[in-house]
Amino acid sequence: MSDRINTRIDTDLKKRAIKVFDRLGLTEAEAIRLFYAQVELHQGIPFPLMIPNTHTLDAFEEANHPEKLSSFKNFRALRGRTGT
Repeated sequence: MSDRINTRIDTDLKKRAIKVFDRLGLTEAEAIRLFYAQVELHQGIPFPLMIPNTHTLDAFEEANHPEKLSSFKNFRALRGRTGT
């Protein structure tokens, strides 16, 4: 016996995910079945769910705007910026 799942998903997200599924040789249905199987196996979501902190949100913002990324002359200058 099988059930049908109907859901709405952002069009761009779906297109990007399908590209990944294609590279993996998976159909959308197979990918969804794999996700469900992993949920059962792990008895929860099979990856960490976290609310990003300010540092992580800043990193996301930098990644979305590479023109704002810092550059450094050498490793010592980078370490001075990161405090390590």
